[in-house]
Amino acid sequence: MVRGEDELSFGGGSAAAKKQSPFCTEIIAIGNELLIGEVQDTNTHWLCRQITGLGGFVARCLMVRDDPEEIASAIRSSLDRGARLIITTGGLGPTADDLTLAAVADALGLHLRENPEALRMVEKRYRELYETGFVESPEVTPARRKMASIPEGATPLANPVGTAPGILLRFGDAHIVCLPGVPEEMKGIFESSLTPFLKELFGRAFYRSVTLSVECGDESAIASIVDEIARAHPDVYIKSRVRAFGEEVRLKVTVAASGITKEEVEHKLQQAIAHLKEKLPIE
Repeated sequence: MVRGEDELSFGGGSAAAKKQSPFCTEIIAIGNELLIGEVQDTNTHWLCRQITGLGGFVARCLMVRDDPEEIASAIRSSLDRGARLIITTGGLGPTADDLTLAAVADALGLHLRENPEALRMVEKRYRELYETGFVESPEVTPARRKMASIPEGATPLANPVGTAPGILLRFGDAHIVCLPGVPEEMKGIFESSLTPFLKELFGRAFYRSVTLSVECGDESAIASIVDEIARAHPDVYIKSRVRAFGEEVRLKVTVAASGITKEEVEHKLQQAIAHLKEKLPIE
């Protein structure tokens, strides 16, 4: 039996096909806590889904420690590979090990400058936190003021959840975005400040992903069928997934496509799904 399940649908972006978007994206997750296994990196997974839905192509994801040289090296490597959008998460707070912005500035040969708009964002946020009783003082201490120093030429992005602004920086043909590592803060900035910019960057399009549940616990049994159908529908992403073996196991097949309009995407998907249903046993 095959059962269809709508998994993911976005408007405003094209699919994750490199040939369809020149804005190749790389994501760099920063933090010692990630590499020692203390914290799971859910940010990268979330960002991949958002970027794909908005029309970007995520080519590479990397995890590095809170080491300025490692961070700078990762930024330079991404630029050398031709990434048009680089997103970092982590290392934007007030503590001594929040080194991301200094490392980004170093990688690009820029200076860190106190940005008046970023300072206003920090001041406003701590005043709000003081008025609600979450902090004892609204004073912008040196540690708090540190979060207003950003690479010259960068635009601060307001943080609706936390205190550290994100940044958006254009460098040649590339755009670099630095976001906090706390998931709620990262998502808050992305959804409030970045999404409109990325929709304009990637262009107008539509993306949808559907998951089919197949009554089969052995991926190898349908591998040739999935490969055949994937070749027959080159504009559709088709991928089987299984987590275990057994009679009660259900195999998942993901079918995804993109296009300029919803109608175009639906047409691509329905053709591929119909082809799958022709080849796979359906009750």
